[in-house]
Amino acid sequence: MFAGMATHQTSAGPARVGDLIKEWRGRRRLSQLDLALEAGVSQRHLSFVESGRSSPSRDMVETLSEHLGLPLRERNILLLSAGFAPAFGERKLSDPSMAAARSAVERVLKAHEPNPALAVDRYWRLMMANAMVGPLLGLVEDKSLLEGEVNVLRVSLHPGGLAPFIVNLAHWKAHLLSRLGQQIDVTADPKLMELERELAAYPVPTKKGGMAARDEADGIAIPFELNVGGQFLSFISTTTIFGTPVDVTLSELAVEAFFPANPETAATMQAMAKGRAN
Repeated sequence: MFAGMATHQTSAGPARVGDLIKEWRGRRRLSQLDLALEAGVSQRHLSFVESGRSSPSRDMVETLSEHLGLPLRERNILLLSAGFAPAFGERKLSDPSMAAARSAVERVLKAHEPNPALAVDRYWRLMMANAMVGPLLGLVEDKSLLEGEVNVLRVSLHPGGLAPFIVNLAHWKAHLLSRLGQQIDVTADPKLMELERELAAYPVPTKKGGMAARDEADGIAIPFELNVGGQFLSFISTTTIFGTPVDVTLSELAVEAFFPANPETAATMQAMAKGRAN
């Protein structure tokens, strides 16, 4: 169950729990006193833990994790570094024990038709999608982007992906990179940092001609605007996550749902869905 879990490493081996606590405290911009007060421990004891002079109890590690706002994956890593078993399981979405959660996501995706919706994991890999995502993926020229583990951020911004069809590519890229940056701030995940560097390097060519007409999304959200054969589609998106997960996989699963930003897009999606049904 925990086979895929990695721990932080240093040149001398696995990171000590004290070093990790100090690193996370710095990322959260907390002083030793701040964290000690929030966690209900003495600053002296926290100092000893960070320096390695004292070993924290399991309860203390879990309490510090809570007050540092660590995601479940990072809480497990902190426990492992302190010599304790992980607190949260990590099962594949296909595991029989995940059937109820998987069914819930499937219902949400299906109910969102005729508009596109998809489920992604921590690394923005496509896990599930409804029928209306297919036509969008059909626009992708570089089919290698759709092989193996499909990364939706890469598909969106890659020159061989959806990028040539995105009218407001510069704004949409900035929006996605901002979201990714926020995720990195929370997780400090090296794989996400690598993905961020890759996406940031993708070109944003200057488009000739006018932008799509501004719509109701103005002032409330950055729309996802597509030009498909001269037809403009405009969407705003929402993100849904499970509220109280105790499994790492489920805690990292997010449903991205796209809503028409104007009546024209809504009508087009309705017509597209009818066409697929016939």
